[in-house]
Amino acid sequence: MRQSLQLRIGQHLTMTPQLQQAIRLLQLSTVELQQEIQTVLDSNMMLEIPDEESNSAEDNSTNDTASNDEKTSEGSQDQLPDELAVDTSWDEIYDLAPSPGLSQSTDTVTPDPGSINSAKQTLHDHLMWQMELTNFSDTDRAIATAIIDSIDDNGYLKSSIEALHLHLSEQIEELELDEVIAVLHKVQTFDPLGVAALDLQDCLLIQLKQLPEHTPLLALTIELVSEHMPALGSQDSAKLKRQLGIDDETLSGIITLIQSLNPRPGSGVDESSAEYITPDVYVIKTKNKWQVSINGEVATNIRINPLYQALIKRGDKSADSQTMKNHLQEARWFLKSLQSRNDTLLLVSQEIVNRQQDFLEHGAIAMKPMVLRDIAETVEMHESTISRVTTNKYLHTPNGIFELKHFFSSHVSTDSGGECSATAIRAFIKELVDSESSKKPLSDNKIAIILSDKGINVARRTIAKYRESISIPPSSQRKRIL
Repeated sequence: MRQSLQLRIGQHLTMTPQLQQAIRLLQLSTVELQQEIQTVLDSNMMLEIPDEESNSAEDNSTNDTASNDEKTSEGSQDQLPDELAVDTSWDEIYDLAPSPGLSQSTDTVTPDPGSINSAKQTLHDHLMWQMELTNFSDTDRAIATAIIDSIDDNGYLKSSIEALHLHLSEQIEELELDEVIAVLHKVQTFDPLGVAALDLQDCLLIQLKQLPEHTPLLALTIELVSEHMPALGSQDSAKLKRQLGIDDETLSGIITLIQSLNPRPGSGVDESSAEYITPDVYVIKTKNKWQVSINGEVATNIRINPLYQALIKRGDKSADSQTMKNHLQEARWFLKSLQSRNDTLLLVSQEIVNRQQDFLEHGAIAMKPMVLRDIAETVEMHESTISRVTTNKYLHTPNGIFELKHFFSSHVSTDSGGECSATAIRAFIKELVDSESSKKPLSDNKIAIILSDKGINVARRTIAKYRESISIPPSSQRKRIL
């Protein structure tokens, strides 16, 4: 095989570092963008966030010449007295710090620094604290610890008693199953009531048995939960009245007592800290027109340090000067990418708002069908760019905060030849379910018929899919016996 050199000319696309950075910034969420900005500020000496003092100092330096040349009779420094008369005293302007030997007022509450952003107590911590206060032997304490470790966030036991006994038998010799059951019953008396239950029936029975004996209808309620739980789950009021030999009024009292119980006892203790959403875009109505603006916190006012930039201009060709030039170039790329992200986000958000003005005026029922291609063709961008700019970006509206992806939905045809979005259909379903009778809820087929009467042709299976997507149970589970 003979070797030879050949020259070929071709064209291909290359992802430059600047383009890669712009694409990455485009798909970052608000929190991720703020972290990225902070990382760049820490690594690039040329970037800074100007503070008010630096801005005022620059303004003063630029105005020094003008202020020296232009002195009026009222503003001349030669005519200023040594002491200026004021109408207030020092104590009225500045708060005096308390002396170490003096006691502070009882009305002043000093916040505990440890209580700020402190971790909240979990259900596991709450149960372990009660276990430490209980007079357990070493063996019972090990069993109780294993039981508490097996309790989920709702307060239910994730493992069976037999599985716990088998696990503990490997650590404790000659451990009997009755010992595990005895410790479990002791843990079930901890706060909150109903914790460490095996299932819903066990949870309700634990709470009922802790009520005072003189509680009205307590015996009948315990009998119903113990022996007729399937009939209660199926909402079969006739079967419950027949099996217990009671009337409607008595059954209503039993159901009221059951509803006073907590089916998830652990949910009230294990509280996670709330995570707040920072909107990227705000939309407000001014002069009968919806205006879109970028969140000021997102568009951080970062700039190139003017002092360092001036040093580069009169710098030499040393290694330090070359490093500063590289940082300056990277800073310019980053600022350009950040500005491009904000411009693209603003352009796409404005187009979404223009198309969904009915949603802003009337709510989800007026949502229009829209896909990525509709926005891409209007703003003359690729669909992938629209997908990146709408992912994890949130729009603050008078109706609430919504992800930009929320405004994109498929559509179904109507009898009039128009289109109805899937979001509007979900809103219709929710509105019908909220207004239905609890004793006779609407089935999926009935909802499809009601929508068909309004000119929206949706199959029953589609209704079921939309209903499940908004976490609405089927009609058999929405039925209430009283």
